[in-house]
Amino acid sequence: MLPSSFYTGATKFLRILFVGDVFGSAGRKIVHAHLHHVLETHAVDLVVINAENAAGGFGVTPGIADELFALGAHVLTTGNHVWDKREIIDWMQSVPADSHEQPRRLLRPANYAPRTPGHGVYEGKLADGTLYAVINLQGRVFMGACDDPFRAADAILSSLKAKVILVDFHAEATSEKVALGWYLDGRVTAVLGTHTHVPTADARVLPNGTAFQTDVGMSGPYDSVIGVEVEQVLERFLYGMPAKFEAAKKNPKMSATLIECDPVTGRAHSIRHFLLGE
Repeated sequence: MLPSSFYTGATKFLRILFVGDVFGSAGRKIVHAHLHHVLETHAVDLVVINAENAAGGFGVTPGIADELFALGAHVLTTGNHVWDKREIIDWMQSVPADSHEQPRRLLRPANYAPRTPGHGVYEGKLADGTLYAVINLQGRVFMGACDDPFRAADAILSSLKAKVILVDFHAEATSEKVALGWYLDGRVTAVLGTHTHVPTADARVLPNGTAFQTDVGMSGPYDSVIGVEVEQVLERFLYGMPAKFEAAKKNPKMSATLIECDPVTGRAHSIRHFLLGE
């Protein structure tokens, strides 16, 4: 096994694993089954997990956040379902802004309105001293109202010291995700899309060194409609009547993306997507 942050020639590489939207108990179980093996096999240095659907497909609880941190996550990101479990609000505000405790490492989109609970950026330091930052943003096309993610990214980047910077862009429209990738090319290590729960086949390193994928995909039950029981969604489409959506259980897969970068410049050298089943 190669050591963490291994050397190839004169270049020291750092490896980042991003795990796509964990959906319900099936998603948590499949991540639990695979994450440790992936971290060891690929000598991963930094782990980021999108957890906004981890509690029954809608929101995240403090207990589930603790569970994901215990599995090895350095930072948890979210999106439009972040407030679905209201107990998470007090938990996210239970530590000061400069804390490195677990509630501070659970993010909500940074382009939410000022004075919204929680934080949208986390700056940390790895064991070898490498500074890193994780930025959580939400799109505006076909989504709830929020501030401009492009200009929010500009403002955040102007104040960061880290060169290794990962952006989770939680957005509906593929065009908006692709546009942000090009907009931030050369300024961040990676722009990875979440929210639509379907992994895209366009993982690449853009010309100026930013790794990009339109959507990492869901870590959850794939015999479903983006995580929800098939029959319940079909009822909605066929008859238009309101129905309670429940998280499906069958055919769980962990969807994740691995990025290799230069820790000094933050420039990405490679990107690879995984879809691991039972």
